[in-house]
Amino acid sequence: MSDNELTAGSRELLPTATTARTRAAVRELVRPHRPLAIGAFAVLVAATAVGLLVQPLLGRMVDLVAEHRPPDDLTLPAVLLILVAVAQGAATALGLSLVSRLGETVLAQLRERFVERALRLPLEQVEKAGSGDLNARVTRDVSVVGEAVRGALPELARSLLAIVLTFAALAVLDWRFLLAALLAVPIQAGTARWYVRNAVPLYAEQRIATGAQQQQLLDTIAGAGTVRAFGLEESHTGSVTRRSSAAVALTMRGVRLVLDFYNRLHIAEYTGLTAVLVTGFLLVRADSVSIGTATAAALYFHSLFGPVNQALALLDDAQSATAALARLVGVTDIPAAESAPPAPTAQHREAGTVTVTGVHHEYVSGRPVLRDVHLTLAAGERVALVGSSGAGKTTLAKLIAGVHEPTSGTVRLTGASTSPGGLPVALVTQETHVFAGPLADDLRLARADATDEALRAALTEVAALDWVSALPEGLATVVGEGGHRLTAAQVQQLALARLVLADPPVAVLDEATAEAGSSGARLLEKAADRAIEGRTALVVAHRLTQAADADRIVVMDGGRIVESGTHDELCAAAGTYALLWQAWSGTRSPAEKPPTRPRTDTTTTVKDH
Repeated sequence: MSDNELTAGSRELLPTATTARTRAAVRELVRPHRPLAIGAFAVLVAATAVGLLVQPLLGRMVDLVAEHRPPDDLTLPAVLLILVAVAQGAATALGLSLVSRLGETVLAQLRERFVERALRLPLEQVEKAGSGDLNARVTRDVSVVGEAVRGALPELARSLLAIVLTFAALAVLDWRFLLAALLAVPIQAGTARWYVRNAVPLYAEQRIATGAQQQQLLDTIAGAGTVRAFGLEESHTGSVTRRSSAAVALTMRGVRLVLDFYNRLHIAEYTGLTAVLVTGFLLVRADSVSIGTATAAALYFHSLFGPVNQALALLDDAQSATAALARLVGVTDIPAAESAPPAPTAQHREAGTVTVTGVHHEYVSGRPVLRDVHLTLAAGERVALVGSSGAGKTTLAKLIAGVHEPTSGTVRLTGASTSPGGLPVALVTQETHVFAGPLADDLRLARADATDEALRAALTEVAALDWVSALPEGLATVVGEGGHRLTAAQVQQLALARLVLADPPVAVLDEATAEAGSSGARLLEKAADRAIEGRTALVVAHRLTQAADADRIVVMDGGRIVESGTHDELCAAAGTYALLWQAWSGTRSPAEKPPTRPRTDTTTTVKDH
């Protein structure tokens, strides 16, 4: 089984639209711009028609020479040729610019639809497809369609018009010239059908192979530290090599396909030109047409070489662009998920209750990650979730945040909320992205109408205002790619500031402070504490200092909840948490160990799951 088949089998790739749906989508995009499309078509028709006057004028000059007419008689045809060239050039430039404008406008609308829908895709669906699939569509596929719109589309329109009008001109000269020229059509049509039949599946497979290659590269680069730590360089290099080789092999198949395609076209050209020349010879000998007319017919057919070859060759770009376009339309056609209920304003927000009942979840059938989980987060309660790696902490956090739907069981959010869809939940993870642009715009992603004063207040809440004020341009400083570089701790502070601005009743922090080094850990943990103050909060604790400071600690092991209680109670119980705390605190200095604070909550009874 190939890597592509493995990828297709192990991942649920984002959908790809059918050919019919892709065409319908293009029509939908073009429909609002129908006047521009009609105008562009009319100008190109005029430009092509004017250009077809060249061959008769050259034929007329041949007749004048054959009749031994004075050289002065050639002046008028020569001047007309110059005028035709100027008129054709101007009209062609205008027509191509109009076609390009139409294509770019439609492409811009498609890109906007794609990005809008891609940003609203459920994270679970993106994870199942793999980030490489979405990345390949938003980069390579968009690029392929864009190049086709800028280059292939105008030239294809021009070539098709030239072919149709040239055949009409041959018929005007003499219908027998048209019949002779049509001898090449069956060969060309057969070549086109053969090419499309082989190219469509090839380019579709190539798009998938490219996505698999990018996914492997992203996985390897993102996990470079782990790869080196476990000595997996050779294994990952082999995987990258296999998937890259698969993509290269498909590219080489495409090259061989194109070479065979051109060889068949040459046969069609020689067949048609021979037929037109023989027909011209016979008609001139029979005095049915003049030498100039036969010359014009031969020139007409010869002039078809360029448009026909270009139109058929552009099938290569067209098939590649069609495959890419189908992948983009497939994403734009994904039904929009229901919008998350708007977060209540600060003066109306009240923490709510989260109830997890009998939740069972598995990513792969037969491999449960969570087993019969029951958990209640009381309104305003701060619960720390701890356990060894693979215990199911992150999965439970994502289920509560609404990223995934549980395989079975329910996750309910109840409480004082004016939103009919339930309480909004904010998720903050250790993987926070800083968007390129002013820092203020990055913060306003959480609340678009936030004033500068509101931004500063949120930054103050997470102890970030001092370093933000020290930036070269303060809130206007450009951050992200190509801008001012922020430390890992600063990036997490921005994420927490967004949480403050969004002001959700329920917050889920999945190792949101894990990126901070030991020197900044307590600072970031305090910022997180202030950000979730007054909210119902579930904190997947990377450091047990966060757990010790929580209202309640929930311990997971093997996808189940095995303990629940306060720090002091669990330490006294000498169970799983006590062992974790002893192992963790034994490697810390006294300064790093947090003081415990008095609590008024009681231990939650846990079933023996």
